[in-house]
Amino acid sequence: MTLVSSRQQQNTGTRDVADAARFELAPLEEWMSSHVEGFHGPASVQQFKGGQSNPTYRIDTESGSFVLRRKPPGKLLKSAHAVDREFRIISALYAADFPVPRPYALCEDDAVIGTMFYVMEYVDGRIFWDLDLPNCDPDERAAIYDSANATIARLHSFDWQALGLGDYGKPGNYFERQISRWIGQYRASETQPIDDMDALIDWLPANIPEDDSASIVHGDFRLDNMIVHPSEPRIIAVLDWELSTIGHPLADFTYHLLSWQMPPIGIGSIGLKGKDLVALGIPTEEEYLARYCERTGRSEIANRSFYAAFNLFRLAAILQGIAGRVRDGTAASAHAAQAEQAVGPLAELGRDYIR
Repeated sequence: MTLVSSRQQQNTGTRDVADAARFELAPLEEWMSSHVEGFHGPASVQQFKGGQSNPTYRIDTESGSFVLRRKPPGKLLKSAHAVDREFRIISALYAADFPVPRPYALCEDDAVIGTMFYVMEYVDGRIFWDLDLPNCDPDERAAIYDSANATIARLHSFDWQALGLGDYGKPGNYFERQISRWIGQYRASETQPIDDMDALIDWLPANIPEDDSASIVHGDFRLDNMIVHPSEPRIIAVLDWELSTIGHPLADFTYHLLSWQMPPIGIGSIGLKGKDLVALGIPTEEEYLARYCERTGRSEIANRSFYAAFNLFRLAAILQGIAGRVRDGTAASAHAAQAEQAVGPLAELGRDYIR
């Protein structure tokens, strides 16, 4: 029997394009005809249900399917929704045989559909919105998690300068810059005062670890941003590179570890906290961390309370940004209004770590 959770159902597949995200199809077809290899119109368009930052569409034609990802229309925060950066990073990683969709073309001309966008390959596979993988057996769960672990370890092992990404981010002082950035984003989107967020804003800049490693970082590496092969337990594509940069690999990996740390907060993946991981076949947080360290040549990860507090603060700031877009009428997901309700609980959990 196949079990489908409400979260899986809400986010899987496509729907009619939301009114706020509509565009004229004819100019897009004309542009794709001259810029996208293998495209032959006419085309039909549906909007993916999942995701709430950059509206993402499935473009279907007789010659095949494509994916279009765009900046949302309307007033946007500075530096947010950088689809041109997404296109650049997946182009570099695709050339290095890392599992990302094939990038076809970037359009910086707002006149085509109203905002900048890019077109990439449609990758057919499975996206799991529930971290306990309810329709898999224990061996398959173990293999999927090990594939995710190997994927992030490989990402952090790339020579980013050799990939042509020398100017993709600023190595060094990553946490200082990130904390400053997310404080700014949070304040710009703030809808109500939250004492726990204020406490994190005061504490984090004064407690940054001395380790100043640098690598490519995804910025939102979690299972529902990956496509698993239709029948095999391996990652075939990593999606949603909006937050990627040259940054600290431990920031990226410990954010991924939130999957094991987070209680249900009403938005995002249902975490693994409290689950019987042994029975499920899913590695414990410590086992998963040890395997990553083996793959990346680290002996351990120290200062984990800082990393946990930082990542919870950052996630709260991201969700507050979504709440701000709800306020401003530019959010792309029907479920984005839930984001604001999760900011307080995340900040409280982050503050528990600094206590």
